[in-house]
Amino acid sequence: MQASISGSADSLSARARALVVQLRLQTRRPGDFLFRGLTYLLVLTVMAIVAGVTWILISNSIPTIQAFGLRFLTNDAFDPVHNTFGVGPAIFGTFITSAFAMILAVPIGVGMAIFLLDYCPRQLRGALAFLVDSLAAIPSVVIGLWGLLVLAPWLQASGEPWLQAHLGFLPFFQGTPQGVGILAAGMILTVMILPIITAIAREVMAVVPVAQREALLALGATRWEVVRYAVLPFARIGIAGGAILGLGRALGETIAVTMVIGNQATRPSLHLFDAGYTLSSVIANQFGEATQGLFFSAVIEAGLLLLLITLLTNILARILISRLGRTRVGGLVV
Repeated sequence: MQASISGSADSLSARARALVVQLRLQTRRPGDFLFRGLTYLLVLTVMAIVAGVTWILISNSIPTIQAFGLRFLTNDAFDPVHNTFGVGPAIFGTFITSAFAMILAVPIGVGMAIFLLDYCPRQLRGALAFLVDSLAAIPSVVIGLWGLLVLAPWLQASGEPWLQAHLGFLPFFQGTPQGVGILAAGMILTVMILPIITAIAREVMAVVPVAQREALLALGATRWEVVRYAVLPFARIGIAGGAILGLGRALGETIAVTMVIGNQATRPSLHLFDAGYTLSSVIANQFGEATQGLFFSAVIEAGLLLLLITLLTNILARILISRLGRTRVGGLVV
């Protein structure tokens, strides 16, 4: 007993001596001490902001959580007149539009990055890269106006009837063509996240070692085989990270989606021609008219759900990227 007490006392005294030595070094170098304290302060500030936002959302969501519980996630109606609230269609619309955008944007973005780096003429490379990056600078309201005034009428007159005529046997392309709806919202999100995925994929592919490319070329590989076996495996983690950033943008996009999705709480279905809702569009449409009580609490809980979905998506993305980073190739962890 006495030996254990004396051992713990010795360890505490050793820690105290180490702390004293560290403080003496920091006093000799005040710049390092101040910079370290500033970084700690910035980290604590970010954590406090996140915690504050979360607390505000939770505290204002308590009335609807107590009134509806889990039924809030499955109810179809968002009816302030009868105090009946639910975001089932909005949750479905959020996931289906984001998934549709990712299915289109990831292969197109990676393909554009490959073209710009390996196939595009050098004289056009800079101009095309600038045009792609410029898409990210266009305000979302401008893209929403383009979708409402150009894309939606074209879909109603030509795009959706063509899909229905040639692919109508699939459940995705059944229903009445109406222009605005889930299909239009997914295409708008594709345009908005495409420059993010393309830019990140291009940057991570550009840092692939030149020796790795030249080694495969020396073995007689074609240009596509170099991309497939040397570039894409090396850049897969960065491409996955860019895709996750694009997914985060798609999940939270508000004004452009609100303008083209139709804003109707229809029952969830696989018909892309139907009008729909997303959590962001629910908040944008209802917050200005929300009165104190269940109405206001329901809108805030929609924001809380959107925050939770984003956090869960980022957590799953980090797990996926960490597993990609430990993929075994030929017995080696790369």
